[in-house]
Amino acid sequence: MSLYHSLLRSLQRSSSSTTTTLRSFSYYSAQPIPPPPPPSDSSTDHTSNYYNYNSNPNPTTTTNHNQSYQYSPQSYQAPQSYQYSPHQSPSYGVSSPPATTTAPPPFRNVFEPNPNSTNTTRNVFETNTNPTTTTTTTTKPFRNVFERSPNSTTPASPFSNYNSSSGSPSTQSPPRYGFSSAEEAAAERRRRKRRLRIEPPPHALRRDPAAPRPRPDPNAPRLPDSTSALVGNRLNLHNRVQSLIRSGDLDGASAVARQAVFSNTRPTVFTCNAVMASMYRGGRYEDAVTLFRYFFIQCNIIPNVVSYNVLINTHCDAKRVDAALDVYNQILSHAPFSPSAVTYRHLTKGLVESDRITEAVDLLREMLNKGHGADSLVYNNLILGYLELGNLEKALEFFDELRERCVVYDGVVHATFMDWYFKQGREKEAMENYQNLLDHQFKMTPVTCNVLLEVLLKHGKSSEAETLFQSMLDSHAPPNIQAVNSDTFNIMVNECFKLGKISEAMAVFKRVGTKEKSKPYHMDAACFNNIMGKLCENGLVSDAEELFAEMPKKQVLPDFTSHKIFIELYLKEDRVDDAVQFFSLMLFETTIRPGKGFCDKVFEELVNRGRIEEASDIIGRMGEKDVKPDPTSYEYVITRLNNVGRLDRARDLLDQMVKNKIVVTPNLRTHVFDVFEKEGRVNEIERLLGRQCENTSVTSPAPHSSAPMGRQYGASSSASLQKPGQEIRYQNTDSN
Repeated sequence: MSLYHSLLRSLQRSSSSTTTTLRSFSYYSAQPIPPPPPPSDSSTDHTSNYYNYNSNPNPTTTTNHNQSYQYSPQSYQAPQSYQYSPHQSPSYGVSSPPATTTAPPPFRNVFEPNPNSTNTTRNVFETNTNPTTTTTTTTKPFRNVFERSPNSTTPASPFSNYNSSSGSPSTQSPPRYGFSSAEEAAAERRRRKRRLRIEPPPHALRRDPAAPRPRPDPNAPRLPDSTSALVGNRLNLHNRVQSLIRSGDLDGASAVARQAVFSNTRPTVFTCNAVMASMYRGGRYEDAVTLFRYFFIQCNIIPNVVSYNVLINTHCDAKRVDAALDVYNQILSHAPFSPSAVTYRHLTKGLVESDRITEAVDLLREMLNKGHGADSLVYNNLILGYLELGNLEKALEFFDELRERCVVYDGVVHATFMDWYFKQGREKEAMENYQNLLDHQFKMTPVTCNVLLEVLLKHGKSSEAETLFQSMLDSHAPPNIQAVNSDTFNIMVNECFKLGKISEAMAVFKRVGTKEKSKPYHMDAACFNNIMGKLCENGLVSDAEELFAEMPKKQVLPDFTSHKIFIELYLKEDRVDDAVQFFSLMLFETTIRPGKGFCDKVFEELVNRGRIEEASDIIGRMGEKDVKPDPTSYEYVITRLNNVGRLDRARDLLDQMVKNKIVVTPNLRTHVFDVFEKEGRVNEIERLLGRQCENTSVTSPAPHSSAPMGRQYGASSSASLQKPGQEIRYQNTDSN
């Protein structure tokens, strides 16, 4: 506004020849303006004020290159509130002029073009080159868009000029914050948007904790656990179960998972799947089916698609394909998810093996109709079925269909054709098929390449297998390209041991790629365990021990199998001290938790070899660990301690069992009562076992074949002390 004030004062001082009445006006009180008279040829005054008032009764035209107005001093009398004083700044307040007066001309920014003007707008400080030219324009009042009117009630866009033919307050815009320029308003908008991006409002981040939570829909299907549920105590439970599975104690893993259902830490669906899958891999199909029924039906844990796939695979391997199809129909009708490609792999494999290949083809069509992609393993099951039936044309027909539908092909079907050609004595066709696969340069996964290696080695093609193995090593460039895995090295190492080439097996184990971009494969414990077991079988124990010592240097942690290989070997060769050292190392210096079956075997061997001191010391230290020894292990050691007269040590171990709430077996109870009664110390045993009868809760796993699978067995809290030789009765704490 300072520019406007300066302009008014300068023009007031320069208007000495013409009587000009300068007055202030309000932006917000514009009244209707009379239309200008027709243009005349009179001279135009370019030096007058922006608004000229000519005192000549004969009105003349005052031309401005932005607007043209014509006023007569007799037609307008400015009210007192609009009088301008040089010593007083213009008044911007709203005043209501009388109805008989005519409003002053509206103000428009001199640096803005008139949107209603018909001529080209020029700067007000330019000189008109043609003084005789007059311009007729039609203008509307203008209001500054960056100021707000206190009396406005009608919303208006902040970036459009305000045009009104009436000064009525009802047609004016609502109050707005004022900005000195459009650039400042735009900068403020950008600042607010930037602040919202950096500091979003709290309601955009989280729901108001004070707001009531919406009621869950009772009809909505329950969903299985996500990976976010595998945290905290539930993750610790999962890791404990996995440790027992890796150690071979499947019954212990099953018992821990089943008993956790009744605790505050319920197992996730991933823990249940791990136990089921371990039973399936161990060939215990009935146990896997029983576990599925226990976890997901009786205990109401929601299964996921992996749970159903394990159950389907179990039924198919147990030659119960109809039961597997029933599970598949249950997924379609009740599960909140669709079957996966793995589901169709298991079903087609089971149908083909049951000589029901027509139903397998129908299942393939159903898979494709449901929108699933063309899975090469599903097609491979059908192709293998037709090849075994001798129908090569039908197999090739499905292979052509796979090539048309499959987006990514890994070459597994070629291995199936190669194996069939070799079995038919058609070696030429088999090698042509293999060469055709190599010519296409498919990006094959390590699993597919391993199948090709097995087929080539099985049929005596060692040179081709060696070339393929070397190309896999050359292509291995993790993390982008994974060309080999542990099974690749195990296949080649086992072939060398099979041929008696032990030195070549060691060279293969340490072989790396020769290309510049290739990287050596980081061996895992499975690779070391395989070659160490083969070395021990061939009597090369020292070489196996060197490899065991290299594992920490290669950043590979020895697992349960690594220790088991040497412990069993040392016990077999009567190297008891080395066996005890390895056994103690595994128990107390690692996080490995061996299964009860393996521990029972070691303790029995130590007791039979007269190493009762080492056995009692180890089992006593094991009682202080998280995973307690099995009651059978205590029975071995305590019985032998009583036989050699170490009653005090036997009593200490018995006391440890009571403190750890481990049940005393009936045979051990009878033996302890007999021995301590002969020595006159039966009162000590009565106090120990009486305290156990009061508060014992058996932590040993229940028999796996028990029906409910969640029960705990133990002495009743109200049971009286059992006498020697009397059969102890266990009370079932859970009903069927």
